[in-house]
Amino acid sequence: MIKNDGEGEILLKKDFLHKTIAISGSTGGLGKALCYHIAERGGNILMLDRNEQKASLLKAELLEKFPNINIDFLRLDLEDFSDVKSVAEALKSSPPDYLILNAGAYSIPRHKTSLGFDNVFQINYLSPYYLSRQLLPQIREKGGRIVAVGSIAHNYSKTDDNDIDFSKQTRASRVYGNAKRRLMFSLFSLESENITVAHPGISFTGITAHYPKLVFAIIKYPMKIIFMKPKRASLSILKGLYESPEGNRWIGPRFFGIWGRPKTKALKTCDQAEQGRINAVSERLYSNLLSQ
Repeated sequence: MIKNDGEGEILLKKDFLHKTIAISGSTGGLGKALCYHIAERGGNILMLDRNEQKASLLKAELLEKFPNINIDFLRLDLEDFSDVKSVAEALKSSPPDYLILNAGAYSIPRHKTSLGFDNVFQINYLSPYYLSRQLLPQIREKGGRIVAVGSIAHNYSKTDDNDIDFSKQTRASRVYGNAKRRLMFSLFSLESENITVAHPGISFTGITAHYPKLVFAIIKYPMKIIFMKPKRASLSILKGLYESPEGNRWIGPRFFGIWGRPKTKALKTCDQAEQGRINAVSERLYSNLLSQ
């Protein structure tokens, strides 16, 4: 059941009672907002995060307001594949009901990871894709869902199989957009009713604080006014826990993809030929990861 409480379409409280929702990037702007939405609805939370100190503070903050829920923590650094593998194994042995792949990185210092890929590519695509493939059978069996957070930045450039991780590119929007494009359309290719792609539009979170300090000091207040706060922006992701649109459709803000109540929309930004190539590369990379 869905009701409108003035903040857009959100589900009734205690809808997640006795359910466990794992959230990557749980201490960031959107992640923290999602933790509050889930706690308000009686759900238990499994924080998947790099920063144990921040997670501990957030846990205490949540339990003070919602003492009847359970909150656990697993360290997850998406740039470290050994970390990703150990978390995947832990979650397979005790699977959550839902998994939100929320963690991401935009304009950060770039380098090659131990797997030989650009770190932005691995954080935003390769590691979340691996987790999806590893955990989909268990979550499907529980009747749950994986929600992957996409981005309107996927529009910024088409994928290039001669530069898979965009290591030759320098523009942050293209590097980030390429990774999100590969994640989104590789997951669409799995054609599973237990996977949903959602996006928050543009929200004032840590991922937007990538401008030079002087520029950011000037624009941050207008951004706070113009764009949705994380609490509202995260509603599209929350809605993704309940809906799995068929085909290449995602859930996001209804007005220009950046503002408003969540709405399901068809994506026409990637043709079948490119999606086929994305899927072929994803299958090959996943096969390689299984041997790591």
